[in-house]
Amino acid sequence: MRTKIPIYEQIAIDIANRIYNEKYKVGEKIHGRSTLASEYNVSPETVRKAIKILEDVEIVKSEKGAGVVIASRENALTYINRFTNLKTVKDMEKKLKSIIVERGKLDGQLFETIEKIVDYSDKLRYINPLVPFEVEIAEDCAQIGKTISDMKFWQNTGGTIVGMKREGEVIISPGPYASIEVGDILLIIGNEHTYDRVIDFLRE
Repeated sequence: MRTKIPIYEQIAIDIANRIYNEKYKVGEKIHGRSTLASEYNVSPETVRKAIKILEDVEIVKSEKGAGVVIASRENALTYINRFTNLKTVKDMEKKLKSIIVERGKLDGQLFETIEKIVDYSDKLRYINPLVPFEVEIAEDCAQIGKTISDMKFWQNTGGTIVGMKREGEVIISPGPYASIEVGDILLIIGNEHTYDRVIDFLRE
């Protein structure tokens, strides 16, 4: 949301800048309202409001017979800084919101990339024919009690059982007559489709 500064306050800021830059010096008289109104292309009433603001913060003072006189360069700087700081805070707030949005996008991209890496790693685990994957035989397995030969494991899954973990022991190359029991962990090698085929086969 943009902060809009009224035109009379913008004029007050501009006059304060002139005072601080010593275009108008302390003790000097400011031009009459009509002259300032013509210079800023506004009504004398708008200029009056601007001068009133400067009087309220003691940058200028009205003296009888002398008009409006410059009173303080230091107060002019303080007044200017009020708006400079406001602008700075607004800019920082806008930048912060932008950073938060960008971070949200980056976080989304990061999570998406991590998911892809995990997914890709899982796939690599199952498609490398030289690295066996593990499948545990659950109680609902349809092949419990059957031998590897009876199951026609390779014909049905495309995978080869190269090992079996049972009760803490590893059986290497169990052979066609080894039977499948609950809790066994089969070590299987195959291609990229083997894992899904094995899972489906054991659940049939």
